[in-house]
Amino acid sequence: MKKNKISYLLLLFTVLFLSSCIKDLDVEPIDPNVSTPNNLFKDDAAYKQVLAKIYASYALSGQAGGGGGDADISGIDEGFGNYLRQLWGLQELSTDEAIIAWDDATIKNFHWHTWAPNDVFIAALYSRIFYSITISNEFIRNVDAKMGSASGTFLEDLKNFKAEARFLRAFSYYHAIDMFGNVPFVTEDDEPGAFFPEQINRADLFEYIESELIAIDSELGAPGFEYGRADQAAAWMLLAKLYMNAEVYTGTGRYTDVLTQIIKVIGVGYSIDPNYQSVFCADNNNSPEIIYPICFDGQNTQQYGGMTFILHASNGGGMPLNGIDGGWGGIRTIQDFTALFGIDETNFTVVDTNLVYDNEGDARAEFFFCPQEVKIDGTIKYPKWDWDITNVGTFTHGIGVTKFKNITSTGGEAPNVHPTFVSTDFPVFRLADAYLMYAEAVLKGGTGGDAGTGLGYVNALRQRAYGDNSGNINNSELTLDFILEERARELYWEGHRRTDLIRFGKFTGGDYVWEWKGNTQTGTATESYRDLYPIPSNDLNANPNLVQNTGY
Repeated sequence: MKKNKISYLLLLFTVLFLSSCIKDLDVEPIDPNVSTPNNLFKDDAAYKQVLAKIYASYALSGQAGGGGGDADISGIDEGFGNYLRQLWGLQELSTDEAIIAWDDATIKNFHWHTWAPNDVFIAALYSRIFYSITISNEFIRNVDAKMGSASGTFLEDLKNFKAEARFLRAFSYYHAIDMFGNVPFVTEDDEPGAFFPEQINRADLFEYIESELIAIDSELGAPGFEYGRADQAAAWMLLAKLYMNAEVYTGTGRYTDVLTQIIKVIGVGYSIDPNYQSVFCADNNNSPEIIYPICFDGQNTQQYGGMTFILHASNGGGMPLNGIDGGWGGIRTIQDFTALFGIDETNFTVVDTNLVYDNEGDARAEFFFCPQEVKIDGTIKYPKWDWDITNVGTFTHGIGVTKFKNITSTGGEAPNVHPTFVSTDFPVFRLADAYLMYAEAVLKGGTGGDAGTGLGYVNALRQRAYGDNSGNINNSELTLDFILEERARELYWEGHRRTDLIRFGKFTGGDYVWEWKGNTQTGTATESYRDLYPIPSNDLNANPNLVQNTGY
């Protein structure tokens, strides 16, 4: 495993799912190899192992590893039912940053903005969110029961473990509030039994997440205490994210509170990685910039979702393999997105059978496009790509993205290398995002920061991107429109774009259209109710306490 990474131990952890009607069963499995709360917490060490299972629920979607055989949730392929894979898909495929060629069920509907309440992928993410919430609740109940008899170091460990589980529960509820709005609400106080969870409104869920993150601050580990585990800085970032989108979630902006949390994050010792590409390589656990990741390891977290999906699905059409054993030809980007870098197809040429790419000085623009077929000794080295996506189902229509790699920052073999499964961590929170959030909060009227500092943070990122100050902007150029575009240039494919576009009023409607938005090649306006995803039909039908989101 990577240094200091929390171990992802695959435990047979049986829980009762609480998102809908729950049958009143009080039975124990006969098989002694099946774990329940009665035998799972058999010794002190088991508490950390079960906590690791909660962390693993974001990276893995089953109990057996290797991509199949014992899925956490039913009704969808285990690889498709992966938390990060579905979170990434709903956050990115619905925007100008990504489009997919595959015909799996309704997957194309996300870019087209034509999804419906019975969509299997929406149901999969919704189920993953509440699965992680449920196992967090179960863990917290068991820790509470143990605390009365614990003492010394173990008691302190239990307090830390409980705080981390509360963070992870808040993390999943953050995804719920952002994507679904008013959702079923369960905590450790709702013990398994026959009941229908009540639906909490978005504003009340906001207050709950806020109160949880504030309450656990003193119980979490210090920033950076162990890579891969939630610490105080991770909670500050999540709270800042909540505040940044408060105007969407509650109708009231909280930009001063954003600055309060972001200033704490910036002040605890993280630094901008001098090499942008290093943040997205297989040894990115060494990056000084990553505040909180979802961890992957080629030998110990084997899953066809998560980062294995992102790297393989984004490869094909002659693209460099960058440490994987082959591409699946699925996800790429569109010309509207590359235009944010000032890039068009003339930036790509072929010279002496080699593809040459001029990225106009911005090192963050990691794209692949071949304007003509290239053969060597009669064998196609690069097939021809098309800039215009006339056929969404053809992977080589569009522009390839090479941002994530399964090699080290020096080009070496990935740690714990595997021919299929990758070792690149997914950066959930990183310092560059905090810098951009600071600048945005100041521009939106938050107090406690200043425009000059915000400008300095933005230019620090651009100096890394350009290698010098040639990309610097001045104070008059630091506008909200610039911030939205700069967030795309800096953070693309990191799961932020849908939330960002909604916050700026550009996700639905006609103020900003992109290729194939609204299921037309030139793009068209879409309905504003699609700023929220629907409550899945199966949960709506099962729980009479739930009301569907407007428009569906």
